[in-house]
Amino acid sequence: MIFRAILAAILTLSLYAQGAVTGKLWGATTAGKPVELFTLTNAKGIKAQITNYGGIIVAIKVPDNAGKIADVVLGFDSLAPYLEKHPHFGCLTGRYANRIGGASLTLDGVEYLVTANSGKNHIHGGKANFATIVWEARILAEENALELRYTSADGEEGFPGKLDCRVTYTLTETNELKIKYQATTDKPTVVNLTNHSYFNLAGEGSGDVLGHELMIPAEQFTATDDALIPTGELETVVDSALDFNTPHLIGERIDSPVKPILQGKGYDHNYVLKGQGMKLAARARDPQSGRVMEVFTTEPGVQLYTGNHLKGITGKSGHVYEKRQGFCLETQKFPDSPNKPQFPSATLRSGETYLHQTIFKFSAE
Repeated sequence: MIFRAILAAILTLSLYAQGAVTGKLWGATTAGKPVELFTLTNAKGIKAQITNYGGIIVAIKVPDNAGKIADVVLGFDSLAPYLEKHPHFGCLTGRYANRIGGASLTLDGVEYLVTANSGKNHIHGGKANFATIVWEARILAEENALELRYTSADGEEGFPGKLDCRVTYTLTETNELKIKYQATTDKPTVVNLTNHSYFNLAGEGSGDVLGHELMIPAEQFTATDDALIPTGELETVVDSALDFNTPHLIGERIDSPVKPILQGKGYDHNYVLKGQGMKLAARARDPQSGRVMEVFTTEPGVQLYTGNHLKGITGKSGHVYEKRQGFCLETQKFPDSPNKPQFPSATLRSGETYLHQTIFKFSAE
């Protein structure tokens, strides 16, 4: 027995030293389809837990400046609540993240009606969206990564084209959680994939995020109407409550009664990032714990959302999530890009590959 215990300890230490990915059965959907939970660990003991149900990031556990570990994403302890309606906690969002005005789009002169699930508009892929799918999972042990695959049928939620999707989550030894999104199609379609994690760097369930310091290097945002559908205009953030070019506390100006803060409802805005290729999209810091999260992306935009509609949701360890207790940084194509030809294109054609990469990098200071 002693020998077995020592051997188990050695194996555990070895896994931590090299990084490891493990998986286990986590439950089943209401239709009886098995769902797994995967844990990625690096040599520094950072853990990311991801389920193949909706590609949801269930947990990210990182140390503060004193070495204390906390889970910094909102969510649930078990599968069952994820199977019910929830505010997109941690999920893989698509086919089209964010909004499409009028739930319609035109490609090559053909109009397509997609699911209207936000009034008359479309949001986050519709009703049977990518967050509700059990993805095919494969552990990539040598890369300390998890690969998920799904084929979306032609016409699913109204979108044209069969779409073959692959999403890879990699945990590096430099404390980066990398997400690589890839897709191909057999006929013209639109694609916009992202992750919808709610972060609280003080630890989920620890209260609001108004004391977090945030920096977003962007001088413009996509102006919207009252339904949050872009008007097509890019407006400046400079000298407004949207300006995070220099660090500000999230709560410092969030209740500004002046547009574009939507009369005090909070942040829910798409920022226009500068530059091409991989670039810094945001940097967030919790002054109390010292935890820092940097977000890098190849996409042209990032949506800042401050959990404005969270209300009385019982999450992990019985914590009740309320308004502004988490923030999202959703890297993306611009909302309603299919209907705004002046925006960066979200069109994908046969023979092309959709490629989007985002990195969440964690540290403490």
